[in-house]
Amino acid sequence: MTPQRNTGAGAEAELPEYAGHYRLESCLGSGGMGVVHLARSTSGLKLAVKVVHAEFAKDPEFRGRFRQEVAAARRVSGAFTAPVVDADPEAERPWMATLFIPGPTLAEQVKRNGPMAPAQVRRLMAGLAEALRDIHRVGVVHRDLKPSNVLLAEDGPKVIDFGISRPKDSELRTETGKLIGTPPFMAPEQFRRPREVGPAADIFALGSVLVHAATGRGPFDSDSPYLVAYQVVHDEPDLTGVPEDLAPLVQRCLAKEPADRPTPDELMRALRSAAASYDTQAFIPAQRTQDVPPPRPGDGQKGPGAADPSVWGGARGRRGWSPPGLRGGSRVCGRSH
Repeated sequence: MTPQRNTGAGAEAELPEYAGHYRLESCLGSGGMGVVHLARSTSGLKLAVKVVHAEFAKDPEFRGRFRQEVAAARRVSGAFTAPVVDADPEAERPWMATLFIPGPTLAEQVKRNGPMAPAQVRRLMAGLAEALRDIHRVGVVHRDLKPSNVLLAEDGPKVIDFGISRPKDSELRTETGKLIGTPPFMAPEQFRRPREVGPAADIFALGSVLVHAATGRGPFDSDSPYLVAYQVVHDEPDLTGVPEDLAPLVQRCLAKEPADRPTPDELMRALRSAAASYDTQAFIPAQRTQDVPPPRPGDGQKGPGAADPSVWGGARGRRGWSPPGLRGGSRVCGRSH
């Protein structure tokens, strides 16, 4: 496997065959900031390795932010994220290796299969509340929770891509007047007071993500990011299509004032107390098989990027973990296979 030059825009030096001790086997995604490779360790462990583009490796500010991303990802336990296996932010080409987790993103799932059934939305809400509790308890604010940053693994959703997350004790701060995030999934304070963004912003994003999962659109929808920003700050969310029993919780998540939003623990308590009012079989893998079509001949093996159809409504993902920030503006990966 001979490294080849990136032939897309912004071509750079030959891409490495290894990052640390990890052999890079194929490309999972490529974008403006770097390339994510499927890789293997010496023992054969399958990993996703993010390698920064050479042009950004020369930028001290970017290196600082990459160090922050690694630190934030390492703080979280890994039960609800892609665990960091190894990293070298000081390398000539900084890189980070995480465990490869098969499954589609929520964005891919909804695009491919349409809105989720109410039972799956409830499971998603519970899983993301657990994930945010885990992230917040170590002092990290994700700040970019969105459907493409939620990976639907067989054992529950995983929150990925800590590229703009911020540990509360970090020395790096958002510059005045500089917005970082994805407008349809940003909280009002991210537009009004970006330097004061706290854990409640992730709860607002959770509300928007759940509306997307239930309806295929966001609670604030427009082709213009500027209009979306106005709606987020001033307008009431459109919850049409959200399961009736979940709508009040989602409405609380989307409160304009951070103090009015529930904490992850409060969300989990509310879901637990309401569990008797809906079909809890959606949470029990052994009993979620009646609606799954029988396998076709030759379908005995699930591919490495396949999600369990009994868990997420028949979705079959085409790839595993890949930081969405590196998917946008995808470029040709400079490797032959």
